[in-house]
Amino acid sequence: MNIPKLFNLAGRAALVTGSSRGIGRAIALGLAEYGATVAVHGTKPAKVLDETLADVRKLSPRSVAVTGDLSQPEVSARLVADAISALGALDILVANASVQIRKPWVEVTQAEAEQQMQVNVHATLRMIQAAVPAMRAKKWGRILTIGSVQQQRPHPDMVVYAASKSAQENLVRNLAKQLGPDGITINNLAPGVILTDRNVPVLADGAYADRVRSIIPLRSFGETEDCVGAALLLCSDAGRYITGVDLLVDGGMALP
Repeated sequence: MNIPKLFNLAGRAALVTGSSRGIGRAIALGLAEYGATVAVHGTKPAKVLDETLADVRKLSPRSVAVTGDLSQPEVSARLVADAISALGALDILVANASVQIRKPWVEVTQAEAEQQMQVNVHATLRMIQAAVPAMRAKKWGRILTIGSVQQQRPHPDMVVYAASKSAQENLVRNLAKQLGPDGITINNLAPGVILTDRNVPVLADGAYADRVRSIIPLRSFGETEDCVGAALLLCSDAGRYITGVDLLVDGGMALP
């Protein structure tokens, strides 16, 4: 058995949304390191996106950057089309971009709720709809949504975000049965408390950080790189017989 060959992504083309930083950046780098040509994504042109693309190109020189605000409904399909145009194909879609608004639930506005649902759920569906035909033509495709431990342990100040991630995971289970006959797998990777730009400021409060750490069996916070191994498994031939799963990378936080 040639295990390294199963993870080899040479000749595969991938789009990773929200990949200028954080978990998306780590996954984009991981896919590139294993041979994929990657379209990295940011909401708009920015220095941080350029820097990520430069790092990805060190591993995969033909990689590109695409931009678009997924809170705008028309952007989802266009983003996939841009990636296919630039890369010549699309074999792997990683729906990582998300919006998280942290505030007491009674203060969440209609606009804030709609923005989170648009980016976290509706845009994911539209991108999948746009990406599947190219995958179906090859009888090979990998779709990975990035969820959250909040599917299992919803935070009281992020009710809409948690609900959107639960909806996304339900979408994955539903589509797994429908896409499987075409050789397309679809899975959800659910990180726990990862040290991203989004979480680091909140965890700077030592007392709060200690409380959060106390409910994680491994008693530590995750790094963005901790999500890469699971993503590689689910985006490669190594994961060809895995579909419809919700894979938690959370240090055991979701355990009852």
